[in-house]
Amino acid sequence: MKHFKKEDSIILLIDHQIGTLKFATNRPQDMIINRATTLAKVARALKIPVVLTTSQEDQMQGPLITELQEILPQEFEDRIKRTGVTNAWDDENYRNAVLEAANGRKNVIMAGLTNDVCIVYPSISMVEEGFDVQVVIDAGGSPTEIADNVARTTWEKAGVRTTAINQLIADMTSRWDTPDGGLLVNILAKDVIPTFGKFK
Repeated sequence: MKHFKKEDSIILLIDHQIGTLKFATNRPQDMIINRATTLAKVARALKIPVVLTTSQEDQMQGPLITELQEILPQEFEDRIKRTGVTNAWDDENYRNAVLEAANGRKNVIMAGLTNDVCIVYPSISMVEEGFDVQVVIDAGGSPTEIADNVARTTWEKAGVRTTAINQLIADMTSRWDTPDGGLLVNILAKDVIPTFGKFK
């Protein structure tokens, strides 16, 4: 299995908005926020480029969650505000922002809301254009477990990998006793391990 490294990866967080959180009813909102903010902290710790995007903030989707603003203030300010394009990759401004941030990196770590609409399509589109994509499934969700399962099956058939926060963090380091490994262990200890047993 190919391992992602900080030097060749980019993180994309799509539509973690107050309204879209309410659409993802197949897992707890607290879990989605925890996993999304953990990804943001991993990006900050390892200096991995991040692009944030939203869709129709003035509609039912609402504003981006403030937790991301606290961790990634510049990325929050620079977020791409889409006007309703379902597949974010089809939005020219978003696509250009991702390509600029990636700067040749071909590994994409992606999460967002909802998996069955806002993640399945851009993840597949990016694979079709030569990127390796992992979706952190517990940092997003869908209106039903059926919808989440269908989305996962669809993107996996197209070559997108599915991962979860613990597996992704382990994937980003070959050893825990390195400087980067220490940073990631600290994130696990503070943000992820305390949630063990809380979320199913």
